[in-house]
Amino acid sequence: MSSDCCASSSNVMILSCSGGSNVGQLANQASVELTQEGFGKMFCLAGIGGHLSGFVQSARDVPTMVVIDGCSIGCAKAIIEHADISLRHYLVLTDLGIEKNKNFALDRQLIDRVKDAVKGACASAVPGGEKAAATSCCR
Repeated sequence: MSSDCCASSSNVMILSCSGGSNVGQLANQASVELTQEGFGKMFCLAGIGGHLSGFVQSARDVPTMVVIDGCSIGCAKAIIEHADISLRHYLVLTDLGIEKNKNFALDRQLIDRVKDAVKGACASAVPGGEKAAATSCCR
């Protein structure tokens, strides 16, 4: 990974569902890969849910945040709202046409689709975000 790749999006906090379904695990895997690729940083949603002050304050202070839920139940969104943190960018994977099930053999194409959707959601908020989202090393 190049140190300049997606540098403009390094301040993106990624908070994702990691629930007990394929969509929860897709959200989690996409978050892990985006972090590894330098597009934002995955952060601990459980720390926010536990109302740990440092986690909550970090989430309030970050310039750009994306919250990813696997399904419309919206557990990640509820955690953010319960902690009185402003919800900025929000994705629900079932809204992308991904069917929720218990198949944990994650499909590479679906992971990439989720990653592209996260980048798209952040593109308008991150300076140079459209360029970062289109950069091949960030896919």
